[in-house]
Amino acid sequence: MTQVDFYILPDTTLEARLDFACRLAETIAGKGFRLHLHVEDEAMATDLDERLWTFRPDAYLPHALLGSDMADSVAVTIGWQQPPEPSPEAPMALLNLDPGIPEWFSRFERVAEIINQHQHVLVAKRECWQTYKQRGYPVKAHQLRG
Repeated sequence: MTQVDFYILPDTTLEARLDFACRLAETIAGKGFRLHLHVEDEAMATDLDERLWTFRPDAYLPHALLGSDMADSVAVTIGWQQPPEPSPEAPMALLNLDPGIPEWFSRFERVAEIINQHQHVLVAKRECWQTYKQRGYPVKAHQLRG
């Protein structure tokens, strides 16, 4: 069954949420997962794509937009529509930055959700928490300090 982890940030800005997403993506990929970052729309995908190049000057996280020529050759993809193809060579994880839960989330071994103190995010992710719990998925909260 899919394990769901919520990372709760003290910050209020959407930028802080995306910056943490970059660091979390690096950690998840470093543990050997094939990672898909599911975002709200193309604008957010482009923003996250750029952030993953610059979030740390001493790091490089190979990634690509889902559907691009490079998407099959990297362990980290970003998309806002369809899910990536299943990966037989590595466990798959989903970092969900969309306000809702994609209907295909259960094909992933792990799902990460990031909550910060921005009102839009709080409302949406509280609903996600309830949905996962009502469906019987194991949900764990990680309270992070600033």
